[in-house]
Amino acid sequence: MDLAFVQSGLLERFLDSDVISAAEVAALLKRRGVLDGTPVFLEEVTQMPVPPLCEYGRYLSTALLDETTLKDYGRAVGRLDDHLAGLGSDVLSAVESDLVSYRDQRCRWQEKPIGGSAWGKESFVQDDLYRFLVDQGFLSYRPARVAARGRNALAPRVRASMDIRHLTLEQYRYFRDVGLGGQLPDAQVDQGFRGWCPLRGRAGSDLALGTGGRWREWSTVLLPEMGLWPGMPGGAAEYTVQACAKYGKARTVYVPEDAVASAELFCLLERPDIVRRAARGLERKAHDLFVVGEVDVAGGRVRGVLDGVVREFRMSAMPAKLRRITVYEGEFGLEGLSLFVCRGGLMPGADAWKSYRHRAWKRMSELADQTTPLLPARRWRWHDLRHTYALRLLTYLENVMDGEEPDMQARRRRHRSYLTGHIRHNPLLIVSRRLGHASPETTYQYLQYTDDLINEFEAAFSSWVGDDEATYAEIASQALSGANGASR
Repeated sequence: MDLAFVQSGLLERFLDSDVISAAEVAALLKRRGVLDGTPVFLEEVTQMPVPPLCEYGRYLSTALLDETTLKDYGRAVGRLDDHLAGLGSDVLSAVESDLVSYRDQRCRWQEKPIGGSAWGKESFVQDDLYRFLVDQGFLSYRPARVAARGRNALAPRVRASMDIRHLTLEQYRYFRDVGLGGQLPDAQVDQGFRGWCPLRGRAGSDLALGTGGRWREWSTVLLPEMGLWPGMPGGAAEYTVQACAKYGKARTVYVPEDAVASAELFCLLERPDIVRRAARGLERKAHDLFVVGEVDVAGGRVRGVLDGVVREFRMSAMPAKLRRITVYEGEFGLEGLSLFVCRGGLMPGADAWKSYRHRAWKRMSELADQTTPLLPARRWRWHDLRHTYALRLLTYLENVMDGEEPDMQARRRRHRSYLTGHIRHNPLLIVSRRLGHASPETTYQYLQYTDDLINEFEAAFSSWVGDDEATYAEIASQALSGANGASR
């Protein structure tokens, strides 16, 4: 079976038919609500649609999932069907042992087995597929048993917690200044640095750390949202993120003045050269771009021409795909409205930011010595800056709330009264709102990294004195510090 995805933007370029025009197909897709990224499953020989699976793809499209999620779900179904075909079966005739075989293949036997988190997503898609097939009458019952409370029996039994990894100040500066910025560990300029646009990498890391946003939220920000637009006062900025936020949950993002200054430095020194080189190429493909002619900063809206039609959008409601093709007439011609631009003049994608990070890690590893901060076994992710933001802010707010209170038990009593009496100012809920978590339960997982564990061990083992040389508290403290060092 072959897998394809709906991509309406490619119709004009590749559809060559006397039966129906590209414009008619695009209008039909729009009228039927078929989104870009909708998976289409085709018979390998005849290239005809596979009805049950294509109907499931259509069902996913009506759920208003974003393009990336639609493609991920389609690939998950495609992998399942390929495995079942190897067993002489298919999606409709599979039995429970076939699905167990697929789980074992993905989690144990393939060259690079996937972890519990990745399998949890695949098992969800698998369960959702068979629920759909039963509801639509293609099957009379699901092939896999249903566990207690309707749980998917093939899903991971243990709920994975967040992989929280944070950086110290020294580690962050090493990552930003040496890995991304091209400096040497002694803060001197590296004349042999062959990287391109070091200020862009520095601005990206400062924005990620300063806002605590997810990668898609800070990497797609537009110039007017950052306050880097004619007539705006400058300084710290605030903007609303919604379409690029997880689950589309709107929230206000605060950008501190230092992060804005870092972005402004990139705009002054590096960005003009990028947009000047790319202007001619953007002019040639202007018909494929959203060319903005009016920016309403106060109203948070942009107005321009997209696909030959005048359109107006709220900036917060613009998805990443639209932001990437949004341009305006600048000093050198057309240039991207996004803060970050790459060689083509448009916004860098996920692979580009991944390559920036990987090159930075390679550089940091090569320059690491006795004087540089300790590097972890696994390379840092952009998301680790979000964890760093959360932990630093949570620790700071808790210290502000504690004040100068030296007694640990008194601090705990204050925390309990704070939760019941002052929910609005509770540090945990403040951080939860800033991060855009769907539930404070997610934010709770950061608490284990903010506790004063050394003092807790001391209090717990204060009467367990074996001799004058070593108490249980000292042993526990030493073990704890060793574990922290290993985790770093």
